[in-house]
Amino acid sequence: EIAPSTLRRADKVHHVAAVQSEYSLSTRAPELGLSQTCAELGTTLVAFSPVGRTLLTDRPLSFEAAQGLDFLKGNPRFLQPNYEANIALTAPFRAYAADHGWAAASLAIAWLLAQGGHILPIPGTRSVAHLNELAAARDITLTEQMLAEIEQILPVGWAHGDRYSQAQWVGPERYC
Repeated sequence: EIAPSTLRRADKVHHVAAVQSEYSLSTRAPELGLSQTCAELGTTLVAFSPVGRTLLTDRPLSFEAAQGLDFLKGNPRFLQPNYEANIALTAPFRAYAADHGWAAASLAIAWLLAQGGHILPIPGTRSVAHLNELAAARDITLTEQMLAEIEQILPVGWAHGDRYSQAQWVGPERYC
């Protein structure tokens, strides 16, 4: 995870083929310059956690399950009261996906793909069923109207809590 200015400096030395950053409907920081810089320089933006660490799926982790995972138990988005707020705020997104016959995870990936051809989501999965659900995003074509509706459901900044704890911020370059 790097700042757009760092990418520009690196690209002057040698073309950077890809950078990785968290990017999803729950984490939109790359829209503050990194995504645009990647597009301009011909650099692929590899979007990790594209389903918001399960918040953007039909089956978000329960609070208890999240607290059982080392990476999430201290993550502000998965601590109370943020966790309950985030589950409630993503419910309309799940309903929107279901109304269209899609899995929420498929819609979350399709939304990312609609943000530009330079974006490559890399979701993690532990089952073939989830892999198929994620891959189904390729069959979803979002219209401008649909993108606007999704934006109304989950506008920039909707998520409660930071995406990392203070300890987890060691390493990623903060630029916004």
